[in-house]
Amino acid sequence: MYVLFEEDGAFKAGNILSEADAALQVESSSGKRSKIKRSNCLYTFASPAPEALLTEAEALSQDIDLQFLWECAPQEEFDVEGLGADYFGHAPNALEKTTLLLRLHSAPVYFHRRGRGRYKPAPPEILTAALAALEKKQRQAALTKEWSDQMIAGTLPAEVGDLAVSLITRPDKNSQAWKALDAACAATRKAPEQLLLSLGAWPHALALHKGRFLATHFPRGTHFADVAITQVGQELPLADVEAYSVDDITTTEIDDALSVSTLPDGNLRVGIHIAAPGLSVTRGSDLDALARARMSTVYMPGEKIPMQPDQVIEAFSLDAGRAVPALSLYVTANPVTGEVLGHESRLERVSVRENLRHNQLDDAFTEESLADTARVLPYNDWIRPLWQLALALAKQREVVRGKPENNNRVEYSFYVDGDPNDPNTPVRILPRRRNAPLDRLVAEYMILANSTWGGLLASCGLPGIYRSQQMGRVRMSTQALPHEAIGVPQYAWCTSPLRRYVDLVNQWQLIAAIEHGVSAPLVAPFKPRDADLFAIIGGFEAQYVAWNDFQNNMERFWCLRWLQQQQITNCTATVLKEDLIRLNNAPLVARLAGLPQLGRGQQIELQITGADELALELEARYVSLLDAVVEAEDLADEREANQATTTEPEATEAPVAALATTEPQSSNTDSAVPPPLV
Repeated sequence: MYVLFEEDGAFKAGNILSEADAALQVESSSGKRSKIKRSNCLYTFASPAPEALLTEAEALSQDIDLQFLWECAPQEEFDVEGLGADYFGHAPNALEKTTLLLRLHSAPVYFHRRGRGRYKPAPPEILTAALAALEKKQRQAALTKEWSDQMIAGTLPAEVGDLAVSLITRPDKNSQAWKALDAACAATRKAPEQLLLSLGAWPHALALHKGRFLATHFPRGTHFADVAITQVGQELPLADVEAYSVDDITTTEIDDALSVSTLPDGNLRVGIHIAAPGLSVTRGSDLDALARARMSTVYMPGEKIPMQPDQVIEAFSLDAGRAVPALSLYVTANPVTGEVLGHESRLERVSVRENLRHNQLDDAFTEESLADTARVLPYNDWIRPLWQLALALAKQREVVRGKPENNNRVEYSFYVDGDPNDPNTPVRILPRRRNAPLDRLVAEYMILANSTWGGLLASCGLPGIYRSQQMGRVRMSTQALPHEAIGVPQYAWCTSPLRRYVDLVNQWQLIAAIEHGVSAPLVAPFKPRDADLFAIIGGFEAQYVAWNDFQNNMERFWCLRWLQQQQITNCTATVLKEDLIRLNNAPLVARLAGLPQLGRGQQIELQITGADELALELEARYVSLLDAVVEAEDLADEREANQATTTEPEATEAPVAALATTEPQSSNTDSAVPPPLV
């Protein structure tokens, strides 16, 4: 005797070995024995054999018309045997019952299950709606397959192409487009980005990289709506100084300028003048919301996405020839020893005499020319005293650091000479030593300002946003703590308020400190232990990492393009560690498959065979080992070696910190490098 039973949602049949009141011992055709509860059994039968029963019944059930069966079935609940008598015109045998059971069970749209072997027909209105939904689903499945087949064949359906960006940034995995793309990717063994790019969803990899970034971080576009600027600070006194700014030739956001005068006693009075957008962009204002949403200007070769609207930049950038509100720090110091004898902070208007440019003056301002005191240099009365004091200040920091700073590594500037959205646009990558005197000079005074103003906030009992490093750990906080890598007792970001949100926040606090002194905590925008400051720190760090990742990707893309444009097929590189190398003629770090086990700093020759602009990977092979070895201190720091995605690189390289407050040189619209997180 055989039994038909239900197990794990499926119908099965087997040979009965033994029976009890509550269970049966059953053996399947494979020889497996199971204990089946009697409540799970539907009926027993003598023929056909179990394996033949289910096979034949499944085949026969497909011939039963569901619509006709639904019309024949009683409108109330019924069992299979009762319906079988009406349908077949006689008491059904085991095969007929099983055939009918399988057909009923396979059509939940027509028949609702009410227990084992019992069903009830769906009401007419529910059946109509369910059939319409089923038909729609079938049409969608057919369309999904059609799209998938087209992509496999090399054609991009317009419906999928219109959603290309969202499919790789925020895919709806229940959508037809995604299901079609997923099936096509599985068939072609390609990633979604790779397949869509090959099908022409983007004209080139550059458009994909930018489109993905903008869709993720700027879904509403990068342009600001028209904003109104309330002109403030016009009543401030005009500073009697001769100030100059120093930036790349393409910089448009002029944050800082310097002035200097020699006092009768031989000491110097240096003015560090910082743009003051904090006078108009106040906490909680509409302009504040715009800046806080971006946290920092986004840089990339050839272009940028500013943190502030153009109206704010135009109103507060320290452009030459006009009086602009500024936050000024005047420091009196001994130019020989670097001892700071006193300082004073003011809100005032500053008229910059000239916006100096690195590209025009770096060749004139060399260490050799500055060391030759008999030589008259451009802006001689400005550059020489500032340089003398900058060297003394750097020596003081070196004493605190316990070691000299390594400023010898080459950095690179990117210049995209044309449309930055066209990958065929010529790109220039120019090497530049990061210890150029103008760089070091400006950086030294920005460090002085950030340290001094950080101390001012602390002395007034005001919280600020600080960068500290102790025992190798670099972090942001609201307390004034030492930064050992730079060699200062505290370091608060204050000198880039047009380009970095934390500097703007600190500027609000500084304005309160200057205007109200020790009573500033009563009126400052942020009071001690203000939770919003910690929210700003967390938001800034996360945003800054995303911006830095995108900048690195864009620089890697243009490096690969530069190698192609220059038709470079062989070059030398430096081994950083294991299979990681850095090209000697471009700022590109890559992994080189097949590289022998070599020491850090060893020089190799490699052959460039191609590039993957989507994965941003260099394709090259090892040729030979060269005799030269680069000293460890001249190698890239760990941030570069690992393609910099962390927010704590400066623990190993304090010189990078020195450049944090100037706008580093790397693009033809300001800079492709945001101020380092120092």
